[in-house]
Amino acid sequence: MDPTQDNAARLPPGRIGRATSTVSEAQTAPRLGSGRAPVYGTPAMIALIEAAAVACVESELAKGQETLGVHVDVEHIAATPVGLTVTATAELIERNGRKLLFSVVVHDEREVIGRGRHTRIIVDSARFRAKAEAKRNG
Repeated sequence: MDPTQDNAARLPPGRIGRATSTVSEAQTAPRLGSGRAPVYGTPAMIALIEAAAVACVESELAKGQETLGVHVDVEHIAATPVGLTVTATAELIERNGRKLLFSVVVHDEREVIGRGRHTRIIVDSARFRAKAEAKRNG
């Protein structure tokens, strides 16, 4: 039996995950190499989106499994200055075998700053790590 099928009942659409961060200098666009404006950088927002999706599903995976982000389609629509808190919410909206699709929304203390979709896949952790190590070793 495919171990991902064991997760089907535990990963129904509608599950929600969240991740929160207070914007620091290290998360600004200049520090991340994504621009000059001293505001929350898009790479940091994407990392927060991924953390929310992980929080949504990983506690329900079978032992020895994890998820990997494989696609992000988001728009960063408002600037957030250092010091404000940002929260990403990921809702699982579709499951197709190992593929998980999330609707994501990111807001700071004042407004929505980002939204879009994020896709992750369920993998066997040991097999994935072995494949990555084999790649390193040529």
